[in-house]
Amino acid sequence: MKKEYIMGNGAIALGALAAGVNVVSGYPGTPSSEIVETIYKYPHEGVYLEWSVNEKAALEVAAAAAYSGARSMVTMKQVGLNVASDPLMSLAYVGVKGGMVIVSADDPGPISSQTEQDTRRFAKFARIPVFDPSSPEEAYEMIREAFDYSEKYGTPVLFRPTTRICHAYASVEVEDSTSPKEYEGFVKDSKRWVIFPRLSYQNHEMIEKRNPEIGKDFSGYCRNTCEGSGSKAVFASGISYAYVKEYLKDIPDVKLCRIATAYPFPEDFVLNCLDGVDEVICLEELSPFIEEELLQTVGRHGLSVRIKGKLSGDVKAAGENSADYAAKVLSGFIGRETPEQGTPLSDMPPLPVRPPVLCAGCPHRASFYAVKQAMKGRKSYFCGDIGCYTLGNAMPLDMVDTCLCMGAGITMAQGFNRVDKDGVCFAFVGDSTFFASGMTGVVNAVYNEADMILCVLDNSTTAMTGHQPHPGTGRTMMGNVVEKVSITKILEGMGVKKIVTVDPLNLSEAIAAVRECADMKGVKAIIFKSPCIAVTKPAGKVTISGKCINCKKCIKEIGCPGLIISEGRVAVDKGLCTGCGLCAEVCPVNAIGGEC
Repeated sequence: MKKEYIMGNGAIALGALAAGVNVVSGYPGTPSSEIVETIYKYPHEGVYLEWSVNEKAALEVAAAAAYSGARSMVTMKQVGLNVASDPLMSLAYVGVKGGMVIVSADDPGPISSQTEQDTRRFAKFARIPVFDPSSPEEAYEMIREAFDYSEKYGTPVLFRPTTRICHAYASVEVEDSTSPKEYEGFVKDSKRWVIFPRLSYQNHEMIEKRNPEIGKDFSGYCRNTCEGSGSKAVFASGISYAYVKEYLKDIPDVKLCRIATAYPFPEDFVLNCLDGVDEVICLEELSPFIEEELLQTVGRHGLSVRIKGKLSGDVKAAGENSADYAAKVLSGFIGRETPEQGTPLSDMPPLPVRPPVLCAGCPHRASFYAVKQAMKGRKSYFCGDIGCYTLGNAMPLDMVDTCLCMGAGITMAQGFNRVDKDGVCFAFVGDSTFFASGMTGVVNAVYNEADMILCVLDNSTTAMTGHQPHPGTGRTMMGNVVEKVSITKILEGMGVKKIVTVDPLNLSEAIAAVRECADMKGVKAIIFKSPCIAVTKPAGKVTISGKCINCKKCIKEIGCPGLIISEGRVAVDKGLCTGCGLCAEVCPVNAIGGEC
């Protein structure tokens, strides 16, 4: 064994390697992205790694490996589980032979997500077990145990770290060397692996009989723990357990009960915890899952125990917990004064406001600006998508009217077209998202004769989640150089008749392309192609000459953080400017140009 100072996602990755994982697939999504990348960085001979085109594809690749007896792991964030839910629900009925762990990282807050969705709900919906680690150290051990339970019961299992587990760092004791599991291979048996209504019915019955057995098994699971004694008890899970444990370290007369496996609920363990207890508070993030399960358990067994938490209004219904918040809730619960928490926020100087913006030199800014300029005076709809380009909603660009989920902008543009024939309907999508979930919408548009303009913002990477490769980059997660999948050829094959590729930083050419497409009927596509500034060498810095009239049009129209006001005049922040030149094209007096 050796010590590694690693991120929680790194602990999950190394735990999977120690468990003998054979196949790892996933789709990047914060806070889960570093799991696959960590495996790539560490010795992993014999382990296949893949960034799949989306979460559904990733889960299906891993499922086939598990059918063969191999151990497989899939990684995604909580909203990605929605994409993977179609195969997951059926896979829960079919089962697996090799251990299969689906890591779905939840994001209380949410810090970088569309929703505060709770993966524990999905576990209960799919009728499969879920593991909930409370520290990076525990995540390393628990992912290995999750593989064991998956094989023991022949079922995929969910693994639910949250952002503060995924991105926390800790010194973790890990295996010195690892090797992938040896496995039998796929054994053909259509009665087991081909899902038919009768098989589903039989397997559903089996699952309902099996899950109480897993619940009893989980009652003896070493990570479901009960500490202390007294008539009051705190039930916690995940990072909230760490907060509660810290607060209660000098308070022995309160029980602390950790639920590491929320489903199937370890009822026997919980009943033992409730012995001698008359009042409970639940501290958990996202939904009141444990609270609801406790209420059902107490009601089923006729116990006179009062349960408090989110449902009772004693714990906030949304957002993530913190050590300070846990202390506040627990102080009220046990009747103690809330401990001093340093300088009150009200007495501290206000923090500077830093709204998220597109990077200086980001080509997406130029793409949005070109469309905005071309559509001046015309009624238009701008349907956005998930990615860096969602930030196109910010002023002064104000170019994202809708953003629902990955790929939805393409089909929503068609919906606006159906109810308003006079408006010009735009759908913005990134190159990675196009491959992940955009193509179906384009086919729908062509087939149903929509009138819309597809804008593919192609910056040659998956930028928002850390610059992972995708089919258009010509690289795989295994490090292989492969043929780039051409977005243009895909669109041609789908039947899109008008396809224009432009560099958005050539503003006049980009504006002309938008106007040309806006005057045509049918499905049109503009590929705004320019590399992400974070993965390419900046061109230099622009300069502002004495011709500047200080009209501030460059700042007011494009909102680039590389342009600032210094001593009352427009200036260039040389630490941020990349020399993209968009501001030079906006300047009405040609005062910007050149390089430092």
